[in-house]
Amino acid sequence: MNEQQLQQSQTPPPNYLAWAIITTILCCLPFGIVSIIYAAQVNSKWAAGDVSGAFQSSKNAKTWAWVSFAAGLLGLVIWIVLVAFGILAGIGMELFDL
Repeated sequence: MNEQQLQQSQTPPPNYLAWAIITTILCCLPFGIVSIIYAAQVNSKWAAGDVSGAFQSSKNAKTWAWVSFAAGLLGLVIWIVLVAFGILAGIGMELFDL
């Protein structure tokens, strides 16, 4: 079975474009942009008959969307910790104001 027949018998891989855009806006811009670039390649590679390239771009888009999500989550956790330390420092400084 050649690649053209293989392409016709399979469904195209998911492009994860919506997820890439959401993680770009809400989580981490640089990693999300990488995810969008890979997501945009999926359909064009599939249409060109590059089945393995389309699946690889789909996998890369998903991976970078997860990286973007994790970076955004890590940033949020760091921000919460810094705010908590700031509050604790403010409370500690009040104890020394006699």
